[in-house]
Amino acid sequence: MGKSKKEIRKRIVLPLLSTMLISSSLVACSDAETSSKESGKSESDNTISIMTTAYTPEPPSEDSPVFKELEKFMETDIKVNWVLNSSYSDKLNITLASGDLPDIMMIPSKLPSFISAVKDDAFWELGPYLKDYPNLSQANEITLNNSSIGGKIYGIYRSRPLGRNGITFRKDWLENVGLQTPKTIDDFYNVLKAFTEKDPDGNGKDDTYGMVVSKYTGPWDIMQTWFGAPNKWGEDEEGNLQPDFMTEEYFNALKFFKKLYDEGLINEDFAVMDPQKWGDPLLNGQAGVIVDVVDRAHRAEEDMLAANPNLKEPIDVIGAVEGPTGLHNLPTSGYSGMLAIPKSSVKTEEELKKVLAFIDKLSEEEAQTLAYNGLEGRHYEMKDGNLVNLTKNNEALINEFTDLNQFQTGIPENRFIQEEQTPLLLKEEQVKKENEEIVVPNPAEALVSEVYAQKGQQLDNIINDARIKFIVGQIDEAGFKDAIELWRSTGGEDYIEEINKLYKEANK
Repeated sequence: MGKSKKEIRKRIVLPLLSTMLISSSLVACSDAETSSKESGKSESDNTISIMTTAYTPEPPSEDSPVFKELEKFMETDIKVNWVLNSSYSDKLNITLASGDLPDIMMIPSKLPSFISAVKDDAFWELGPYLKDYPNLSQANEITLNNSSIGGKIYGIYRSRPLGRNGITFRKDWLENVGLQTPKTIDDFYNVLKAFTEKDPDGNGKDDTYGMVVSKYTGPWDIMQTWFGAPNKWGEDEEGNLQPDFMTEEYFNALKFFKKLYDEGLINEDFAVMDPQKWGDPLLNGQAGVIVDVVDRAHRAEEDMLAANPNLKEPIDVIGAVEGPTGLHNLPTSGYSGMLAIPKSSVKTEEELKKVLAFIDKLSEEEAQTLAYNGLEGRHYEMKDGNLVNLTKNNEALINEFTDLNQFQTGIPENRFIQEEQTPLLLKEEQVKKENEEIVVPNPAEALVSEVYAQKGQQLDNIINDARIKFIVGQIDEAGFKDAIELWRSTGGEDYIEEINKLYKEANK
């Protein structure tokens, strides 16, 4: 094997690295990175150093009144090394190789370099400690597993809505064709049928259809869970994991999709439609349904009302429709990045608990409000119980607090002040919450497969291509089974074997 990774790291030439990790006074003019304070660990016991993303070239400086107020509330000297999101992965890899790490590192995804560092025991395993903190102890179990590596927690996830997927549809069209909000798959089919055949816009023309789909595979992935199909992997009768496309439920969904296509209830060009133009038919009054994230609903309604203010509540949203085995929905991963704690900078369990207490306190309402809203009287004010934004696109004011949320976890929930919500926005939040009770976890989400790292794209393409060909009638059931055999022989069999080995190890 040659020299170990640790030995190689020791030979990294640090002077070269130092040009990438210098203090804020030198990088303020850089478009790649800026720092509120010098990175590195202070001698003070009340100092926490953080490396995280920035989405603006001028994130909050150490002189920001919001930054100072956050430090005061946290009773901590906070040193943030901001790195622009566009170059974050590269900078993260360089920093990991250097061994000169902050107390908290935002890890954007399960990068190979981070997984390698975890295997080298470079980061604390945090799972056993979470129960001791009032906020972190309320972390969502599905999201925790999704963000884990082999079932072990090496970073506190930054929460995002887990139950974000749903059905956006034309509420006014539904009333025009005399139907109720769909509750079952059959109801959903009947809505698509009516939107295609019963002139839902009342213009006397045959110019509408049920649902718009693009070459983005998300809608198929969401809808197949309605039929009881697993989320990527599911257990067979013997407790072994098998891919979703090898189940009867998946194939029942596939036949339903083909029926929608054959009857003209979806757009014929879905397989080549640019996802960037996916929403246009909904906005233009051609299609009445789109299956996607639920927050598409309010964005669609805002655009439609801007174009035609005479429309009355044109859009509604629901989470899922009931299938043969009840209500199911496809979750998101539930997080975007995680906060990891290196052992090289946080050396003792006592220091670890201090850092975890800091992360836990960031979820308090005052800390979240500072990070997301700024200071009352300067960045916002409250009027009749509602937030009024005072920044008015003033970048200097916005930059006093923007990006402070990049080291927030949002566990157990968002507690910052929301702007006044429309009925549709409130409905979206309700749907997201209800979806959490019906989402289908992926049991293999936490497993890191070497086979998939090498052949995943090729394997995915085989099944995605076969799914499209089946829907449009280019292959039949036998043809789809041939595609599964091709998948097996291309590396899929090794993938199944590896995933099951990892699954059993993780569940010991």
